[in-house]
Amino acid sequence: MSAPVTVLSVTGWCRNGSTIIGNVLGEAPGVVHVGELHFLWKNSTGRGVNDRCGCGLPLTACPLWSTVLPVGRPAGMSADAHAAEVIRRQRGRLRTRHTWRVLRRGADHADTRAHAELLGAVYRQVAARTGARVIVDSTKIPGESALLPHVPGVEPYWLHLVRDPRAVAHSWREPKDYVYAMSAARSTAYWHGFNRASAAINRRHPGRSMFLRYEDFTADPAGTIAALLTLVGVDPAANPVRDRTVALRGNHTVTGNPDRFRTGPTVVRDTDDGWRRTLTGRQRLAVAALAWPLSARYGYRSGAPAGTHPGAAVRAGETER
Repeated sequence: MSAPVTVLSVTGWCRNGSTIIGNVLGEAPGVVHVGELHFLWKNSTGRGVNDRCGCGLPLTACPLWSTVLPVGRPAGMSADAHAAEVIRRQRGRLRTRHTWRVLRRGADHADTRAHAELLGAVYRQVAARTGARVIVDSTKIPGESALLPHVPGVEPYWLHLVRDPRAVAHSWREPKDYVYAMSAARSTAYWHGFNRASAAINRRHPGRSMFLRYEDFTADPAGTIAALLTLVGVDPAANPVRDRTVALRGNHTVTGNPDRFRTGPTVVRDTDDGWRRTLTGRQRLAVAALAWPLSARYGYRSGAPAGTHPGAAVRAGETER
């Protein structure tokens, strides 16, 4: 029997920095970042907001995903019908609100078992096609991430990635390429729900998980990446970050922040306070009310710079209190 594929599942709410962290990790030998795999079937059949792989080609023409998309599709079933069935299972059983049920019951339903089998086959195909032994999946949907212990042929790890809810609201304020805009109140409501569910996964798997604030990554990108590589069993000497710079090559990410198309030398900025210039007083109040009490637990206190939390990154095996 072949060795299991290591999967690092990134959880948390969108605009938390998962794209850049995933792409940096993907520069380490033996590691591939697949972006938000959850949306592969939706986007490849025109149901999503974009159909491009990180390589720039449509998913159906990409040299990687064109070989992965047929995996698990029953004989005689069209790609569109298969995608509709996958999406039905995801929506019915594996949304964020289903996280606690999946943690309690596992793959106790035919739909969750079928999706676990599909994910296992897809991860193995990606590993076979890329030669990677570690796959970074930045889907960020806790309900699906909670299913990983029941996915055959996978050795799962989890990264709960959090970003200051004010910075997240700032990021959502305007549309960007194929990404729509969202109000500060709505983004923060999602921030709270997704992070509660992500924390539940880390509590269930303390020895295989890590909690990280995006601001602690920007404060020490090389140290953070070294800790993540160590978590998934990769020699930290393979760390691609030099000082604050990493040379990004092309990738095969399924959706994510449009910055995923960026290649070449990239400097990780050490500040993330654009929200101070853009959020109105009313928006800040909405964020403060809806993010409480998690925001304080994570060190995001009103009026305090986001990077002043004394705990830095919480290493593997630890969870937020």
